[in-house]
Amino acid sequence: MFSSKDIPKITTHVLQEMKLKGEKIAMLTAYDFSMARIIDEAGIDVILVGDSASNVMAGHKTTLPITLNEMIYHASSVMRAVNRSLVVVDMPFGTYQGNSKEALSSAIRIMKESGANAVKLEGGEEIVESVDRILSAGIPVLGHLGLTPQSINKFGTYVVRAREEREAEKLERDAKILEKAGCFGIVLEKIPAELAAKVTESVRIPTIGIGAGSGVDGQVLVLHDMLGINQDFSPRFLRRYHNLHEEIKNSVFAYIHDVKSVSFPNEREQY
Repeated sequence: MFSSKDIPKITTHVLQEMKLKGEKIAMLTAYDFSMARIIDEAGIDVILVGDSASNVMAGHKTTLPITLNEMIYHASSVMRAVNRSLVVVDMPFGTYQGNSKEALSSAIRIMKESGANAVKLEGGEEIVESVDRILSAGIPVLGHLGLTPQSINKFGTYVVRAREEREAEKLERDAKILEKAGCFGIVLEKIPAELAAKVTESVRIPTIGIGAGSGVDGQVLVLHDMLGINQDFSPRFLRRYHNLHEEIKNSVFAYIHDVKSVSFPNEREQY
């Protein structure tokens, strides 16, 4: 029986097999060596080096400020840690929209300089020329539809997308366009669960949901959100598996106390 647990290295082909066999795909973000090594050893299928690094690592309010050089730095750090997971890198804002030649150049830099396995782009029909050009170079592409954070200034809000019939129909068309172009999968972010399930049934490639219900082929969360490191973000779709914010803070409190009371280091902790 097929199981991704028996696969030494996850590839885009393996993800396709997982969809066909009905095995759900587990995906998380990572931006540094230490965290990537932990989640790779735990057996995560896909690691997304997300432009969410702009928020959780650099403290920006949106994903827009992060640069291509910064994404390559984070991706390179992750790749040095990973043995099994498929590593996908977000192409940052301004590196592919409206200029397919720049898109190809940016994608090649990511692949050559970080050693990553694939790139991810936000958007549908409006960015398909960039998708086509990147794919023509043999670089795997993961699509992203629904709430697209790089377009926050266009939407003006992070509310659920595609509730209206017109937008839902466009999303369905865009999913087909991305599939036809050759994307190996599509992230569906913050859209109605019924629509996400419908899109998942209509395409042959895997869908990865975030705030898109359970009828998709897999799920993705931001690692810092699901571990409770980041306490400022609490959407309905987020399940926190830990409260590392409090655990780390309490550990620091204890360390400060021990240093100031001269109980650290003790005799066993010195030379």
